Amino acid sequence: MKHSPAFLALVNDAKARVKQWDFREVKRRLDAGEKFTLVDVREDNEWARGHLPAAVHLGKGIIERDIETSVADKSAPLVLYCGGGYRSALVVDNLQKMGYTNCISMDGGWRGWTEAGFPTEKPE
Repeated sequence: MKHSPAFLALVNDAKARVKQWDFREVKRRLDAGEKFTLVDVREDNEWARGHLPAAVHLGKGIIERDIETSVADKSAPLVLYCGGGYRSALVVDNLQKMGYTNCISMDGGWRGWTEAGFPTEKPE
């Protein structure tokens, strides 16, 4: 996907402040039994086509509004992902501004995960 220069500048600014794990690192940590909540911030139609196993869906359009109801503990470990790691970086930046202290953006996102052949599931 071709992104506009202004969007990329916004993302790069956010990425300077957020922690990121590559999708392979997320898979390694999940396989090792590490406990964290996977949060899919993609659009509803993207979620409906498939998502990472055990992920919860809080789209970028509503996550700031709904996160405190869904995840009240602001120190809870959260790994957010989107299609490639851009929207998730923007969301992590906002959640940090809201007081969440243990948020990570998954670099490579859904695209990297699925291209690597890692497991996915679809909503029931």
